[in-house]
Amino acid sequence: MTAKLMQHQLTRRQILGMAALQTAATLGFTRIGLQSARADEPAAVESAPAIVVGSGYGAAVAALRLGQAGIRTLVLEMGRLWNTAGADGKIFCNTAAPDQRAMWFKTRTEAPLASFLWLDVVNRDISPYPGVLDRVHFDHMSVFVGRGVGGGSLVNGSMAVTPLQSYFAEQFPTVDVTEMYSTYYPRARAMLGVNSVDPAWFESTEWYRFSRTSRKAAATTGLKTTFVPSVYDFGYMQREAAGTATRSALGQEVIYGNNYGKKSLDKTYLASALGTGKVTVHTMEKVTGISRAGDGTWLLTAQRIDDTGAVVETKQYGCTYLFLGAGSLGTSELLVRARQTGALPALDASVGTGWGTNGNVMLGRANHLWDTVGANQSTMPVMGIDDWANADNPVFAEIAPLPTGLEHWVSLYLAITKNPERAAFSWDNGALRLNWSAAQSAVSVSMAKKLFDRINSANATIYRYDLFGSPSKIFADDFTYHPLGGCVLGRSTDDYGRVKGYSRLYVTDGSLVPGNIGVNPFVTITALAERTMARVLAEDTAP
Repeated sequence: MTAKLMQHQLTRRQILGMAALQTAATLGFTRIGLQSARADEPAAVESAPAIVVGSGYGAAVAALRLGQAGIRTLVLEMGRLWNTAGADGKIFCNTAAPDQRAMWFKTRTEAPLASFLWLDVVNRDISPYPGVLDRVHFDHMSVFVGRGVGGGSLVNGSMAVTPLQSYFAEQFPTVDVTEMYSTYYPRARAMLGVNSVDPAWFESTEWYRFSRTSRKAAATTGLKTTFVPSVYDFGYMQREAAGTATRSALGQEVIYGNNYGKKSLDKTYLASALGTGKVTVHTMEKVTGISRAGDGTWLLTAQRIDDTGAVVETKQYGCTYLFLGAGSLGTSELLVRARQTGALPALDASVGTGWGTNGNVMLGRANHLWDTVGANQSTMPVMGIDDWANADNPVFAEIAPLPTGLEHWVSLYLAITKNPERAAFSWDNGALRLNWSAAQSAVSVSMAKKLFDRINSANATIYRYDLFGSPSKIFADDFTYHPLGGCVLGRSTDDYGRVKGYSRLYVTDGSLVPGNIGVNPFVTITALAERTMARVLAEDTAP
């Protein structure tokens, strides 16, 4: 899809919604909607027919479809609206020069790479601030999540991959696969603005030499590679390369946000939702508890924080329909806490289980001096090594960039393995716990090692030992970009995300996916949310 076509696809509602976002940012609103355009409007009400918790992929789908149905909807987001430039004139900072905008109330950045040539040159000391990326730590595992209006869409690598139909059917045996692939995946891709890199430009540009070098190593091994689509506008990227547009993907911007070119949710689903005039977004408000009133309505407690992280107000909300889209961690935390504290005792015992890392493992290889990867690298991956059909060792490995601005001969990968290991959340002494173990991560490492041992052997190359903070650490298996599970579809919910034990309570996020989907999960999360909302609006909200 060309950039010109994507521009033409902007609807009147998207334009209205994006204008509301811009006005809210300019005037410093924490309540965002069409009413934010006038300062004399009364404050948004503290109850609504529907409330959506979170503003990531599944939450954004829920907000849009509720708004289109004419249902007044309130979205509660714990992060800020990212639409105001900092001192450098940019909304987001880049990976080479991170500042307080980078991380959620950290004193130091926590990038996935800990070192380069064993030197501590990757991360920086910063001031605590409600930054765009968070790294949530548990025993033996940490989870990267986005913070802000748009959730994970603000900080991911934009890889809009649809899983193999056969594997989707394996993971979701009670879902109509034909309907998903003929209706809901296409609907999700169209709304997200998915497009693909021009193959001819890919072959010629210096910005993807790193991908071509990894493709050559895979081909030498007898492995196939595949292009993957993206929600980054490749027409814009080509203008970046030509010097006619401000650089973003070509300016070392990715994990701390992209200033240009990326079709994050605030430009797609959320803009359209706000454009309905029925949706209002409250920022910097974290929902800390949910319960059921005697009349069957939902009660929520939320803490509003300021830029220092201090709680400045505790708020109460009420609604008839409650949609949880706070991500695998956020939704699991709310439900596990509610069950274990007795607020929602009828929740199923499976709530909090079925959690996995999508088999994530990061690693680097050292290429030969003649196999250069290029000093200039786009931050948007467009290719993966696809060995998922290998029944003995299924792996899909993203060919990842390492944009340092100099030639380093490193090929970096994020491997997605078919790790069957799962963990469970619990609520202990006022905190969410996860019982993931180092042994469970070792399963992913073993799978990734089998694949990349083959690649190294065929190419007479070796692993890089200098990237993850320890001379002995080759594989980074202690974090995930793709947290999945905790309220699995068909176990903790019915087949449409309705939470078992309670009416008018829904889950629309990655909690529904049972720990692994084989590729980057956000298109699947979006498509499942579209399927849920179609059924819920047809059956649960009808007069």
